[in-house]
Amino acid sequence: MAERDTSLVQAGDISVALALLTRLPVGRVPDRGARAAWAWPVAGLVVGLIAVVIGVLARWCGMPDALVSGLMLAMAVLVTGALHEDGLADVADGFWGGFDKARRLEIMKDSRIGSYGVIALVLSLGLRWAAMTALIAAGGFAWPVLAAAVLSRAPMAVAMWALPNARGYGLSESVGRPGRETVAIGLLVALGAGFLLVGPPVLLVALVLAPVTAGCVGLARAKLGGQTGDVLGAVQQVCEVAALAVLASLV
Repeated sequence: MAERDTSLVQAGDISVALALLTRLPVGRVPDRGARAAWAWPVAGLVVGLIAVVIGVLARWCGMPDALVSGLMLAMAVLVTGALHEDGLADVADGFWGGFDKARRLEIMKDSRIGSYGVIALVLSLGLRWAAMTALIAAGGFAWPVLAAAVLSRAPMAVAMWALPNARGYGLSESVGRPGRETVAIGLLVALGAGFLLVGPPVLLVALVLAPVTAGCVGLARAKLGGQTGDVLGAVQQVCEVAALAVLASLV
């Protein structure tokens, strides 16, 4: 019998995170599951970097700020396969369209999108677009956009650690739940990278994301008694909106 891998950090965890959270062709990855959750902020950095490269090229071509931010958003959605946006839409439909846990989970599993999901997507994309446009207009947009992409991925691991799986099956259940040490390492990675990217303002972003994450966890506990992959995607979206809003306000 193969010895179970219990190490906290491995270099291959970055590939595991990219395979789970993006559509990038990373090939076969080790089965580390939730033990690789510390690397989710690194996956966010890769997504943000690809989007920022597109933004820099668009700015170099003389495109207007609004179009540049739209192209960056489109690239981020393409790289992730709209994974987090899909989760946000499903959560909005399920949480506000169902009257009990069973019905909410049933709605969230349905591939069709309802009014609540459409509204949530419009708000998420619209608010991120507005914040990124403001950052572009102020100059030096690359670092804040990268910081938001990194910082918004760490709260997913927090939610996954704080809540049991609500279904007992599915992507979130197959990945497992990260341990406290894994979550702590992920938070340190996100905060460290955020500080390198934007400096002391990362502390203000963290102060905002803490209650936002707690609110998302509390809502999921009240509505489902746990979390699903859709809930984690919704947490990322809400936290990215909040991070971009704070950083845009500072400039």
